[in-house]
Amino acid sequence: MPAEPLSRPRIVAAAIDLIEREGADAVSMRRIAADLGVGVMSLYNHVPNKAALLDAVAETVLSGIEFTDDPDADWTDRVRMQARAFRQIAHHYPRCTMVVVSRQLQSTAGLLPVERALATLRSAGFGGEEAVRILRMFIAYIVGSLLREVGVTPTFAPVHNTQADFERVDPALFPEINVLAAELSSCDHEAEFEFGMELLVQAIAVRREHGNEREKK
Repeated sequence: MPAEPLSRPRIVAAAIDLIEREGADAVSMRRIAADLGVGVMSLYNHVPNKAALLDAVAETVLSGIEFTDDPDADWTDRVRMQARAFRQIAHHYPRCTMVVVSRQLQSTAGLLPVERALATLRSAGFGGEEAVRILRMFIAYIVGSLLREVGVTPTFAPVHNTQADFERVDPALFPEINVLAAELSSCDHEAEFEFGMELLVQAIAVRREHGNEREKK
C-alpha cells in the first residue's frame, strides 16, 4: 500500500499524537518529520514553522467541540452546556488543551467558542468587562479541574493518597484531615466538576440579580 501523501492535516495529527504522548515540549519540526518518516524540509511546504503548527493543533482541538447550545434555554443552562462541551474536548485532549489556552488564536475555530460564550453572557445582561472576566474564570476552572484529573494534583487536594495515608497523620496536629480521611482519599471527577461549575453558575446568577436591582433604583 502506498504511503499516505504528506498534508497539513496529517502533520497536525502527528503533532497532536506526540503532544498527548510526551507533551508540547517534545514538538519540533524535526521530530514530527521523523515520526512521519519524511524529510524535515518537506513539512515547510504545509506548515511554515513550529508556532504555526501549535496554532493548528489548538485550532483542530477547538474545532472538535460539539456545541449543543439551545438559544431558547435559560442563560444559566447555556453556560452549563458550553462549559461541559469544553470540558469534554479537554478531557479527550488533556495535554493539547494546555496548548489551546496558551495560544492567541484569530481563526474561526479559535474564536467561535469565545464568541458563543460572550454572546450568552451578554444576552443575560452582563456588561462587556464582566462577561470577559466570567469567561476567563470558567476557563481557569475547567483547566484547573483538568489538571487534577490527569494527575497534576495540588498538595492541598491529594486525591491520589489512600485513606490509610491520611489516617496515619497526627490527629492532634491535623484533626480535620484525620476525620475526613475517606473524603480526601477519593474523588469522583465528574461529580467534582459539576459541583464546582454549579457554584460558579449560581454565583454569577446572584451577581446578575444584584445588578438588576441596582439598575432599578
